[in-house]
Amino acid sequence: MELRQLRYFVAIMDHGSLSRAALVLHVAQPALTQQLRQLEEELGAQLLHRSAQGVSATDAGRLFYQHALAILKQVADARAAVAQSTGRPSGSVTLGLPHSISGALALPLLTAARARYPEITLQLTEEISGNLIEQLKSGRLNLAVLFDDGQPGQFAATPLVEEDLMFICRSGSALAPAGAAVSLRDALASHLILPAQQQGVRPQIEQVARAAGLSLENIIEINSIAILRSALLADIGATLLPLAPLLADVQAGTLRAWPVHSPQVARKVTLCASKNIPLTNAAGAIGRLVREVTEELCAAGNWPGARLAH
Repeated sequence: MELRQLRYFVAIMDHGSLSRAALVLHVAQPALTQQLRQLEEELGAQLLHRSAQGVSATDAGRLFYQHALAILKQVADARAAVAQSTGRPSGSVTLGLPHSISGALALPLLTAARARYPEITLQLTEEISGNLIEQLKSGRLNLAVLFDDGQPGQFAATPLVEEDLMFICRSGSALAPAGAAVSLRDALASHLILPAQQQGVRPQIEQVARAAGLSLENIIEINSIAILRSALLADIGATLLPLAPLLADVQAGTLRAWPVHSPQVARKVTLCASKNIPLTNAAGAIGRLVREVTEELCAAGNWPGARLAH
């Protein structure tokens, strides 16, 4: 198996046809077809379905595509690590952010990266945390912001912030607490909309609830912040989330937020990297910048509900 075969296969997948991939790669189509056939023979599996409309991936093809992307990225990172100097890092860095973090961190980080490291191309990807974990394991991400649920870490992790979870619902909702705060017991007894198990804040809520002798029942599971927000505005239920991803609605008065007590619930946000894949100088520089930007946001009060973790 050769790297060019991986590049050819990825190009065919990305462009949806052999002819378009051949044009982009500046390779004759018969030669491209031959390389694809050799790759399939070596793997012992058909990777693509061919038709007059183009190509589509088989199940084996979709699986191999993810591995090919990860391998090509690691090769590019290795070349960049050798070529770049520590004084002037350059190259491409891919950072993964959960949906509920990107609103607070993405734009300030992009602005700081452009000013500090103009020769680094910072690529941000926004996913649910479970997808970020898999991409970081495979090497498709250099870095990812993840949540620490207290379990032994499989990544090299640097603490960033702790965020308090708030009880949030539509203004004027019948679910709104009567007081200035709400107990965790009462919050869990409400109609809650939360991410699915093992996603986002859910593991932390489950862990704190078990320790307090409480349980979660009748949960509506939504993994998208945008859809969850729409459900809150439609008064389908309430949620337990940090303030940041819904701050604009809370400030506008369409949503309201209450602190949770007895006990409080907070999540720890960490910056993670693979223990097995070395960081390039550029990725290391972006990692340090993430920590700097986080400190500045907290000091200025621009990451509501967050405090620096130690």
